[in-house]
Amino acid sequence: MSTEAIEDVAGLTEHEYLTFTLGSEEYGVDILKVQEIRGYDQVTRLPGAPDFVKGAINLRGLIVPVVDMRMKFQLSQATYDDTTVMIVLSIAGRTIGIVVDSVSDVLRLQPDQLRAVPDLGSAIDRKFLMGLGVVDERMLILLDIERLMTSEEMGLVEQAVAA
Repeated sequence: MSTEAIEDVAGLTEHEYLTFTLGSEEYGVDILKVQEIRGYDQVTRLPGAPDFVKGAINLRGLIVPVVDMRMKFQLSQATYDDTTVMIVLSIAGRTIGIVVDSVSDVLRLQPDQLRAVPDLGSAIDRKFLMGLGVVDERMLILLDIERLMTSEEMGLVEQAVAA
């Protein structure tokens, strides 16, 4: 593989990613942002919250907002079952839960396994993508989860903290 393939993938070096699925797609987030993985719990709906914010849970005395990633990325409606998982993230000093279909594994990606995001139409804004990871026949969409969760459109973390 040529070095041109990774030149556009700003700042990506060998790193570990927690992989998860939403529908038929596989995603990865920086493992260092993951606080814990737990089964999906019922959430308390918050009045006036966007549809993709499922509500909040009480996690050992801490109120944690929960985002349904299927709804955020405008995928088909999620079915919550025994495999539905909540990934608890630590983002900009705040704890946030994301609901995903399932968690796969933790992968260490080398620089030659990273690709720039192609310029294609997508339900996910490119600014929230770090790149693509290629592992054998698998392709992972690597999310810049901190940028996504601190974005103004999410409204989960005060912009003063996010800046």
